[in-house]
Amino acid sequence: MPPALCLLMLLGALCRPAEAMSRQEKQKLRNQVVEMFDHAYQNYMDHAYPADELMPLTCRGRVRGLEPSRGDVDDALGKFSLTLIDTLDTLVLLNKTTEFEAAVRRVLSDVRLDNDIVVSVFETNIRVLGGLLGGHSMAVMLKEGGRHMQWYQDELLHMAKDLGLRLLPAFNTSSGLPYPRINLKHGVRGPETRTGTETDTCTACAGTMILEFAALSRFTGDPVFEDHARRALDFLWEKRQRNSNLVGTTINIHSGEWVRRDSGVGAGIDSYYEYLLKAYILLGDDLFLQRFNIHYASIMKYISQPPLLLDVHIHKPLLPARTWMDSLLAFFPGLQVLKGDIRPAIETHEMLYQVTKKHNFLPEAFTTDFRVHWAQHPLRPEFAESTYFLYKATGDPYYLEAGRTILDNLNRFARVPCGFAAMKDVRTGSHEDRMDSFFLAEMFKYLFLLFAEAEDIPFDVEDYIFTTEAHLLPLSLSMAPNSSSIPSNRTSDEEMDDSNFDWTCPNTRLLFPDPAFPRSLREPIRSAVDKSCPRPAPYREPGMGRPPLRAQDFMANNAEHLELLRRMGVSLIHLKDGRVQLVQHATQAVSAVAAEDGVRFMQEMMELSSQQQKEQLPPRAIQIVSHPFFGRVVLTAGPAQFGTDLSKSATGVRGFVTVAEPYSGCAEITNGEYVRGHIALLQRGQCMFAEKARNIQKAGAIGGIVIDDNEGSSSDTAPLFQMAGDGRSTDDVTLPLLFLFHKEGNILLEALKEYREVEVLLSDKARDRAAIFKGKPLPGTLIEGSVAAQEEEEDCQTEATTPTSFEPVSQTQTSADESAPAIVPPSQEEAGPAEKLRTEEEDGAAGPQAETAQDVEERDSEKTDEPRGNTDSSSQSVDELLADWREDLEAFKQMEKDEL
Repeated sequence: MPPALCLLMLLGALCRPAEAMSRQEKQKLRNQVVEMFDHAYQNYMDHAYPADELMPLTCRGRVRGLEPSRGDVDDALGKFSLTLIDTLDTLVLLNKTTEFEAAVRRVLSDVRLDNDIVVSVFETNIRVLGGLLGGHSMAVMLKEGGRHMQWYQDELLHMAKDLGLRLLPAFNTSSGLPYPRINLKHGVRGPETRTGTETDTCTACAGTMILEFAALSRFTGDPVFEDHARRALDFLWEKRQRNSNLVGTTINIHSGEWVRRDSGVGAGIDSYYEYLLKAYILLGDDLFLQRFNIHYASIMKYISQPPLLLDVHIHKPLLPARTWMDSLLAFFPGLQVLKGDIRPAIETHEMLYQVTKKHNFLPEAFTTDFRVHWAQHPLRPEFAESTYFLYKATGDPYYLEAGRTILDNLNRFARVPCGFAAMKDVRTGSHEDRMDSFFLAEMFKYLFLLFAEAEDIPFDVEDYIFTTEAHLLPLSLSMAPNSSSIPSNRTSDEEMDDSNFDWTCPNTRLLFPDPAFPRSLREPIRSAVDKSCPRPAPYREPGMGRPPLRAQDFMANNAEHLELLRRMGVSLIHLKDGRVQLVQHATQAVSAVAAEDGVRFMQEMMELSSQQQKEQLPPRAIQIVSHPFFGRVVLTAGPAQFGTDLSKSATGVRGFVTVAEPYSGCAEITNGEYVRGHIALLQRGQCMFAEKARNIQKAGAIGGIVIDDNEGSSSDTAPLFQMAGDGRSTDDVTLPLLFLFHKEGNILLEALKEYREVEVLLSDKARDRAAIFKGKPLPGTLIEGSVAAQEEEEDCQTEATTPTSFEPVSQTQTSADESAPAIVPPSQEEAGPAEKLRTEEEDGAAGPQAETAQDVEERDSEKTDEPRGNTDSSSQSVDELLADWREDLEAFKQMEKDEL
């Protein structure tokens, strides 16, 4: 049979239409959802409550003010047990009535809403106010059932009203648009409460209040909340661009001028459109549907380019505003289902599904050719939301398989012992220590409903509307009295042409008389993004037939590795400071396959760097305690991220130093009889730090000191240097390894050259000399046996070099590999705090730097095998060195105060 025919048959078999999923399989997946929810919720309750959120990597709660600030993200935290409130109605939906009742009692007894803290009005509304109202709706429903919550007397509603009143001062602006932040205790009082000074807010921030505020008014009979939310929506409607009927992303809350004039359906605007349609569904006011339909027509005319949804300029809507999409737009297919526009919903969802399968999760932003733009993924639920709504609309089992993919990826890549951790980078699989409250509030609701049968759900979800945070508000609120005192700004007949709009959602069963119709929409999109069916392995030309070079194996002094890089289009540029820069140009590769290998190699360099970007360690101390120094000379040393943790050692590690042979430490130690029981001196270069440590440990050393070979380097001018691992487990390394720059290392080498026996103390900080010698007379007084000698000793209590100042994290060097490249992160514009670390693989290699050229820095790998001699610095006598140290006395004293 011809090979092409075999391939076609294989593709046909692998891409066959989805078959109906059995009830048993759906039940199994539903039970899996419940187990995953239990894992996340119970870990929050066990390790984080009453904190706002769980930090799943460190198994503790995130308390605002006690953890490093994350900027605007932390505005969602108000010390009001955010995750518990956000999860209340999820508990009921998942048939956890007992847990719900216990959670409500905890909220009533433990949660305070009058904290002196500034919070986001938007986040507090959708998460906390929405959570309280959703919990109240569930409590009322259960109480009416006669079996549970019989004690409940609207306590959650009273808390909701209290919170609503605390949010109301934010609306005291000339436009009626709310300030973006408010102090829960003091309201908006100006700079002293860090509120009231903002001028801008996002469209979604101002336009996503109507469901919660209207529900609060209808529940309590107080129209003030709904009035303010309607006024904000009216103002946004008036400020739309009249020609395009689009709104911008950011608006001035005082003047109404658009600050950012790009318009899309993702971040900054998303839930404004969502709330217009859902306000119509909940409240029954045609005004909201009229406005939504006008906006929707413009979205489909200008923004929708099936299957893409691309931002445009509101004044020039035919002009794209950017070439990438953010993950928040994944809610839009679900909204289109509510609208009744199923075809584009299927197309956009399929595009999102293929991107998900390509990267395991939706990156926070991705380009129009479906590459990663922003690599984070904070476990957002929008794709699961749209998957549920499309399955509900079509009954197509394809969407059950999409849901299975979501479940599998969460368990494979995000599950950790204490919950589920957000993805810091979907390309590398690295985690971030966060589990946002919306993960419990939304993700598990939609996944449970996707796989549940009608009898599995304790109430009829058709009687409720989902808020943007998936909180459940009863549709019966449309029948509650609305005594609004503010007349709505009605849409004029001239503005409204509803001839093309349906006023009810169509019966989706009539849209698909042919069950193959949804599949016919998906197939072209699947091909456009990436074939979900396996492709045959690409042909590799002779010389490239074996697996490509892996970043973790790369050695810059390996001629074969350099040749492989050349074939992959990676070139080396030697820099004046001894480092080299690696740049990948796909056009210079010997083939398309080799170019792909080159891109993969550079990405792996970033992954290796990401694995090594651990928490910054403080500097360590190397204290020379033998004659004639007696603890007076302290060298500032860089720590290793493996081996003995000197900060946990009360005594440190003390021993005589000896130069290892070979000096690089990259092969078996040949002078093991001298190294055994000593602290080995090593030269930086030619292999990984961890390999050096293993070699001297095998020879019997009790510690190691790596000395930089880059002449002139010093802790005076260079940021703190940290030695990282080799990308593999370093648990087998049990001795301490410290790093000295060239200047400090020469001090030690010169002392060894002149005095032959030099004893040092490796510790986390300089030790008091009395403690070093355990109460014995200080050796310094025995040098000449005179008072003059003692006075001279006191004059010489200096540090060997000016101690390095405490640099910010962004200037910390982390290095793992003496010859392999280390990674320089993306540009500072888009890099987060952790991504701004300079990470070096020992020889200063640096990796992909920007979205265009990917650079890797590394030190020249031609190392010498013996300590350098006869240099200007090494020819200095110890007396001259001591004279230099004396100049640094004041700095050393200050360093001692700071405990290094």
